[in-house]
Formats: sequence, structure tokens, C-alpha cells
Amino acid sequence: MVNANSSFGRVTPVTDSAAPKPVRDPFELPDVKGYTIGILGGTGDQGRGLARRWAMAGHRVIIGSRNARRALDVALEMGVGVTGTDNPSCADEADIVVIAIPWAGHAELIKSVEEELKGKIVIDIVNPMGFDKRGAFAVQVEEGSAVQQAASMLPESRVVGAFHNVSATWLLDESAVFINTDVLVLGDDREATDIVQALAGRINGIRGLYGGPLRNAAAVEGLTANLISVNRRYKAHAGIRITDV
Repeated sequence: MVNANSSFGRVTPVTDSAAPKPVRDPFELPDVKGYTIGILGGTGDQGRGLARRWAMAGHRVIIGSRNARRALDVALEMGVGVTGTDNPSCADEADIVVIAIPWAGHAELIKSVEEELKGKIVIDIVNPMGFDKRGAFAVQVEEGSAVQQAASMLPESRVVGAFHNVSATWLLDESAVFINTDVLVLGDDREATDIVQALAGRINGIRGLYGGPLRNAAAVEGLTANLISVNRRYKAHAGIRITDV
């Protein structure tokens, strides 16, 4: 179909805006084998566990700490080819950066590496939680969630939430070959969430599934407090599996 433009004496094509867009296969994820992964706060259990699993999958992995010497010592103790340095250097050298620190230091760390994180995919795995004699509980965050706080502080980064509900004990267990859990990946950037889903799948047994936009992250972060209660009652290391997908 064409439209005649009488003012200029020419014919221009008219596109059909109602034409259906091709449907993308949600299970078709990118190849992420070549990515270097940096883990800020990588000397903690969750950070070390993820570092170990990704290194075993063939990735170059760097763990960061406020103290470069401590990061290097922990990396050498792991013995799987991980390297260690200070947090800014870790953020600068990596292609994709994971924030894996306790909630109390979340904003301070992000502020210290904002420049190094520009243009990069940043995976926030932090769960804002408190503990009292009744157990773990979710802490309310002014921005809505930890990952939303990160996104507000890193406007030039591609912030994604993931790995909130994965047991550090399983990740660190050398006898655990298969990690039986799903990872909900949250974000507003389709390409970035696809890449993080693919990175989750690099760990044997784990499946990365899209869990919604960043505004849904509080529910996923808060679920960790429930899983801690499950673990304490049943002496387990519970994760989650999504059915019918």
C-alpha cells in the first residue's frame, strides 16, 4: 500500500503499524561463556559460593573487598582460579558486576564504585533483612527494595536483581554437583535480564527465570526471610522451584 504526497510529487510507502511483532522464545538465551564476572563483597559466603561455581564453569572471576589483601587471600584459599583485589578495581576489570554485601553497607559500597559501574550490567543479590529472637524478617526499603535502591544510585548502569534465594551452603559444598533451585531474575532491560538468566544457567542445576520488572523485587528479596525460617525448622538449605515452566 502506498500514499501519494501531492506537495512533493512522490510516492512513499505506508507501513502497517498493526502488523504483529515476532514472538521471542523466552528459553532462547545468549551465549555468556566469555564474560568476566566481578563480585563486590566476594569474601562473604554468598559471594564466594557464586565465585566458585562460575569459576568451575570456566569464567574468569574476580572477588572484591574493601581490603585487597583479604580478597587476594580468600581467592587463593578457594583454589579454583579466582583472583582478588579491592572493590573499585574489581568493578573496573569485570564485564558484569555482582553486589553481594550485607544490607547495612549496600548504599555506601555503591556510592564508592559508581564511576566504575557505568555502562555495565550490575546484579544486585542483597536481601534487606533483620534478625531478632523470633528469627529473620524483611526490612522495608525507602526505594522499595535493595535492587531499586541500586538502580536509583546507578542511573548509567543496567541493574538487575537475582540470586536472592540461593543457599550459600550449597554453592560452597564441594560435594554438591547439582544445585537444585531456580533463580528469579528481575529487571527492566530485556537484554540484561536474558544475560543474567544465562549466567544463572552456567551453574549446574540452576535455572534462571524472568521474575518481572524491578518494582517486583521486594517480594523476592523478602522471601529469603521465609526460607531462613524453613531452614531453621527443618534443618535444611531450602531454595525455590517454579512449576509448569
